[in-house]
Amino acid sequence: MSGNPAVDGVAASGIAYRVVEHGPVRSLAEAAAVRGVEVADVVKTIVVRLADDDFRFVLVPGGRVISWPKLRALLGVARMSMPDAATAKAATGFERGTITPFGATTAWPVIADERIQGREISLGGGQHGVALAVAADAAIGALGATVADISDPEPPASNG
Repeated sequence: MSGNPAVDGVAASGIAYRVVEHGPVRSLAEAAAVRGVEVADVVKTIVVRLADDDFRFVLVPGGRVISWPKLRALLGVARMSMPDAATAKAATGFERGTITPFGATTAWPVIADERIQGREISLGGGQHGVALAVAADAAIGALGATVADISDPEPPASNG
């Protein structure tokens, strides 16, 4: 997996990690199943934009979504947005679905939802079908992440 910036980045951080390779997945539940973890341990790395060239990585456990009011209050901003796929790739070096703070082209600040603490989590691995399994507490430390309550339960899917 050398040459994958995400794997190189987590290796350079000095924390223990495992690379989990799997085929395409179509859902969070499918990702958890092929990675052999609980849904809550599949952690989504979401890029949010505060200003034109000011982004944050937000780590949210599976089954939860960003609470925009909580995140705005934490960051002391009135507004923020999610960049489109091209902007997210330009800001991180990774395509959507593969984004991770490890090995990103810019080391944007990281905010981790408090619910990931004390668990082994699975993060995007820089390429489709690749995940990084790490101890959340080690990742939080290596990334200098701010830990806070910044998520809400995912609303139930409607059958409309």
